Amino acid sequence: MIKVFLNEDEIPKKWYNLAADLPTPMLPPLGPDGKPVSPDMLAPVFPMNLIEQEVSQERWIDIPEGILELLYRWRPSPLQRAVNLEKALGTPARIYFKNESLSPAGSHKPNTAVAQAWYNKEFGIKKLVTETGAGQWGSALSFACALLGLECKVYMVRISFDQKPFRKVMMETWGAKCIPSPSPETKAGRDVLEKNPDTPGSLGIAISEAIEEAVTDETGKTRYSLGSVLNHVMLHQTIIGLEAKKQLQKFGEKKVDVVIGCAGGGSNFAGLSFPFMADKINGEKIEIIPVEPASCPTLTKAPFVYDHGDIARMTPLLPMYSLGHSFVPSPIHAGGLRYHGMSPLVSQAVVEGLATPLAINQLECYSAAMLFAKTEGIIVAPETSHAVAAAIRKAREAKEEGKARVIIFNLSGHGLMDLYGYDAYMQGKLKDYEMSKDEVHDSLAEIKGYPKAEMRKTGKW
Repeated sequence: MIKVFLNEDEIPKKWYNLAADLPTPMLPPLGPDGKPVSPDMLAPVFPMNLIEQEVSQERWIDIPEGILELLYRWRPSPLQRAVNLEKALGTPARIYFKNESLSPAGSHKPNTAVAQAWYNKEFGIKKLVTETGAGQWGSALSFACALLGLECKVYMVRISFDQKPFRKVMMETWGAKCIPSPSPETKAGRDVLEKNPDTPGSLGIAISEAIEEAVTDETGKTRYSLGSVLNHVMLHQTIIGLEAKKQLQKFGEKKVDVVIGCAGGGSNFAGLSFPFMADKINGEKIEIIPVEPASCPTLTKAPFVYDHGDIARMTPLLPMYSLGHSFVPSPIHAGGLRYHGMSPLVSQAVVEGLATPLAINQLECYSAAMLFAKTEGIIVAPETSHAVAAAIRKAREAKEEGKARVIIFNLSGHGLMDLYGYDAYMQGKLKDYEMSKDEVHDSLAEIKGYPKAEMRKTGKW
């Protein structure tokens, strides 16, 4: 047996909220005055029904039937065993991957996109504005808005806009408007362009543009939508891990040793890992690994601080690992992983020791992706290649130790819209970008006077 499907009636009916089980509660987001942000302060940006989820401490949150009906279009997604990769590696490890590339947009992102669009429509919102890095999130929200009859506008990081033109075509096919960021359409964009007209852009800049457009709409019918980082996004993605746990049981697996996901803002990593993290909190021995690029080492080299999620400082101060909100990353092809910060929930899990982050250079990642394509047949997204590379590392460790480990990773998206990066790799044009400690220090200069974020933890892990 190499793949397991679930029937539609087996789809999880509730999302899992890790915030309810964290051994040490997260620090609160802070406003400009340094005081905790109240839910009503977020109202110009998000609808109140999503704000309620953002601050919820309930362990289980019901998935409305209207959202389930949208999810049924591609969920449940299969869990597959990478038997041919195992053979190529000669490993005793059993490697599984949750195949999220089969959604209409080609990634895990629609899991939260359809939920956010549905909640916004219920609240009376007519238009959603967002940012996108590699284009997976912009594609997913465009798809979701098309299903629900909402207007959609996407600010796409300029370097990705140039590298991945067909992502723009996807978004426009679903009726969205996609423009490169920074743009002259917002004050935030104009300010950046004035200082650096040739900037490759960043997710922090694109977020500023999207939020600015949402909060300045005098009709009050526009809201901002974020595809990662925030608690309610992590919540919606846990359907991945909840399905995977049921599927592993059908494979006959009684224990998981290693759980892996690539990590940019945190959404696909959290989606797979959080349900397993609950088991770890309750005593299971599981190694949980968020994998990031060495050129954007948020979890592995950055400090745990209070910082803004965007360059124009329009978001609250979030307690997270951050390279500084003005950080502009190297133009690697894993655009979805080029974010300066990290989900506060994921960050607290790392502070607590529940997750052990890993940074890998892009040449190793592309090499792993090539091997995966030649053995399993799937061309993965550059972001996903980081999870593949980590899984291969752990499988080789199992071979060296002679241990039959069970490894599961999230195949968060396909790379069929990202072939330019594969071509550059095969032509030998790519090189590794590893961010130095001095560069990290310099990128944090702007947040020196910010409130300090205490690293609270139990010390159990």
